[in-house]
Amino acid sequence: MKRRRMLSLALLALAAIVLGCAPLVITKDSSISLLILVLLYVTMASSWNVLGGYTGQSNLGHAAFFGIGSLVTRLLWIGGWPFAAALAAGGCAAIVLAALIGIPAFKLRGVYFAIGTLALAQILNVTVGNLLPEMSYNPAIAGYELLPRYYLFLALALVTVGAAHFLVNSRFGLGMKAVREQEDAAESLGVSGLKHKLLALLVSALFAGLAGGAFAYYHVSYYLNMTFSPLWTFDPMMMAYVGGAGTIVGPIVGSVFFVVVKELLVLNVGEYHLMIFGTLFILTVLFLPGGLVEAWQRLRRLSLRVLASRKTDPLPQGGS
Repeated sequence: MKRRRMLSLALLALAAIVLGCAPLVITKDSSISLLILVLLYVTMASSWNVLGGYTGQSNLGHAAFFGIGSLVTRLLWIGGWPFAAALAAGGCAAIVLAALIGIPAFKLRGVYFAIGTLALAQILNVTVGNLLPEMSYNPAIAGYELLPRYYLFLALALVTVGAAHFLVNSRFGLGMKAVREQEDAAESLGVSGLKHKLLALLVSALFAGLAGGAFAYYHVSYYLNMTFSPLWTFDPMMMAYVGGAGTIVGPIVGSVFFVVVKELLVLNVGEYHLMIFGTLFILTVLFLPGGLVEAWQRLRRLSLRVLASRKTDPLPQGGS
């Protein structure tokens, strides 16, 4: 286990170095923006995975935390706050929202919990759209630079993945997995289901809120209720499932796959890409619940069995 943890940390450090040096090689702003989109989705999918993948709570209101983080950060930042302070306030606002809804929401289970969290995000979407209908503009547009935004998203993605790794490999992470597998059995062994689900929700909300704050810093102008759209829930959830929910690498693989394939499909089939992704998601859930990570593991085991069988086959004997 310790060896696997050291390998994971080494891979994370290698990814940080490669992505940190990427702007030295990539000069097109469009390519940097595409990397920013990937990093944003890595953060969102990984943060959703903490609650949905490791604790087994299908949160359909993840957009509420992304949206509240974006809203608070944007309003404070354009109101004169330093961006770092505004970003921290956005993350704290997401935690407060999660704490307020956590205990009543977790009285619901299964599909009722999912519907309840979806209703929360939709209520905030409509409310913000009615109260703040005008578009928000970046007051510092003259000094806009892309690279600081890129490194902000990179740092946020690395911290989110690293925090998820340490959390799920801790003693508390074992409790989260126990709640996912069978909450009643975990309760009978002294594992508090509410405590573990609430902590997972707070961690998930924190990083979603910070991602929303980074989004507010990246975009020049947008409608403030846009960040409460259901897409900010369903896209990260789809990425986690396609890559492999309940794993560290799954949301990363799913995010890269989603963004790259989506860009290719949009260029070639236009609006029909939504139908293709919807079909892909349904097929993955039905036939490959472990996502691309499971597919890779199956392929790897098959390859090892083939190699082993070749080694054990007797050599053909020549005739006299």
